Amino acid sequence: MKFAKVYSAQNHLLKAHLITIEIDLSNGLHSFSVVGLPDKAVEESRDRVSAAVKNSGFKSPKQTNTKIVVSLAPADIKKEGPSFDLPIALGYLLASGEIDFDTEGRMFAGELALDGAVRPIRGVLSYARLARDMGFVEIYVPRENAEEAALIDGIAVFGVRKFSDVIAHLDRKNKNGAGADIAEMNLSPVPTVSFEKIMRKSQYPTDLDDIAGQETAKRGLVIAAAGGHNIALYGPPGTGKTMLARALSSILPPLTFREMLEVTEIHSVAGCLEETIISRPPVRSPHHTASYASLVGGGNIPRPGEITLAHRGVLFLDEFPEFEERVIESLRQPLEDRVISIARVNGRAKFPAHFILVAALNPCPCGNRNIKDKQCICSAREISAYERKMSGPIVDRIDIWIEVSKVDYENLLRGRVARNETEKARDTVVAARTRMRERFDKLGIKAHLNSAIDHRDLARAALLAQSAREILNRAARTHDLSGRGYHRVIKLARTIADIENSEKIEEPHILEALQYRQKHFKTD
Repeated sequence: MKFAKVYSAQNHLLKAHLITIEIDLSNGLHSFSVVGLPDKAVEESRDRVSAAVKNSGFKSPKQTNTKIVVSLAPADIKKEGPSFDLPIALGYLLASGEIDFDTEGRMFAGELALDGAVRPIRGVLSYARLARDMGFVEIYVPRENAEEAALIDGIAVFGVRKFSDVIAHLDRKNKNGAGADIAEMNLSPVPTVSFEKIMRKSQYPTDLDDIAGQETAKRGLVIAAAGGHNIALYGPPGTGKTMLARALSSILPPLTFREMLEVTEIHSVAGCLEETIISRPPVRSPHHTASYASLVGGGNIPRPGEITLAHRGVLFLDEFPEFEERVIESLRQPLEDRVISIARVNGRAKFPAHFILVAALNPCPCGNRNIKDKQCICSAREISAYERKMSGPIVDRIDIWIEVSKVDYENLLRGRVARNETEKARDTVVAARTRMRERFDKLGIKAHLNSAIDHRDLARAALLAQSAREILNRAARTHDLSGRGYHRVIKLARTIADIENSEKIEEPHILEALQYRQKHFKTD
């Protein structure tokens, strides 16, 4: 055989695409070319493949007078990374006739070391999903990635340590797989990871029981978690703003298995997956020096940034006004539409961005403004510049503003008390969300959370008692609320009413919602 065809995959944006790898051999002076928009890492596969083939007991492509052409189709998708090493090496041996097996129904992906070891790659979860959906029955991936791929049921996943192991397993007639361990002659499919096993491993590094005092802030977190509302925590340094932000994920409802796969797939494609599956709502906390592209996403071929990595979880921005102004302003679309759109010359992308924003900020750059027994060293100009970082549209999109004050020193030494505060708060959040879903289903509204109710459905989804409506209208005129701010107060009050198991929005719910509107920063 002088021609072979092998199947692999390539992630483009957040979606995997089938890549057909065609290898053609012809007599002539030696050459080894890869076509189909390969990047540098793909082009360098020639040397990795040649060395891995040689060190696995076969004749190196460089030792033959053969013209080798590797085509990666479709040719209009940019090919990136080293994941094509394994299928290219298998395709070469198939085309040269040194091995023989049926490639139909099988997908391969993995980076090859020079000695033939198979190294882990990113984006394997997307590959496995694509393979299953396209009718493949087997997928071969690096052993380190096998458990990740096994999250997808309906396809046999094989974890591979060495190139020679794949050959020994597939090429039953040929025992040239030199160096293959007897134990590895027959690879076994990796068992599918169960949902119950995942949940047993699930735990939170920080929860509400770790935080002393701050009852008002904890109440705000419960409301934010229940309705998916954005929250800002402001106050002097060292009062627990960071701990509160990190604890928010502990009271969010557990991710469904489908949501786990969705979040894990995003992190896998981005190359920042640190565990087999992300079983808890993610918490992303980029530093305030983070660039625009790292937060929003970008590159010649757009890749997801921190905004998308926080999908289904929490985006915590500490020292919020210290971020670049354009970084802060980039939050406008995802906070409103729950997606982030990126346009580049080489492609357009729309990434999911359904997260709860937690912004933490000090009263001023030094943090001592209006603090008892503390002296503020900031000039009026510095304070003004600090506040101007918070534009009106951004402030308007944050529903809950809570001042976090210092805690009595005696409370700080009490240690962790088993009050089950986290569990109670999570139960409250789950119950409130259940009421929301039932109401939305009854009314035929597509929203899943109160914060996402469309303004056209607001009158049906958020019924106000007459007295509550009068209070809201009076407050709107007094504080000159924008149209967006007016609607957000109603949505927030609706969440408070759901927490209290109230069918209508009553006076106390509106009053509590109004007290969470921003007071420290100007919105003009």
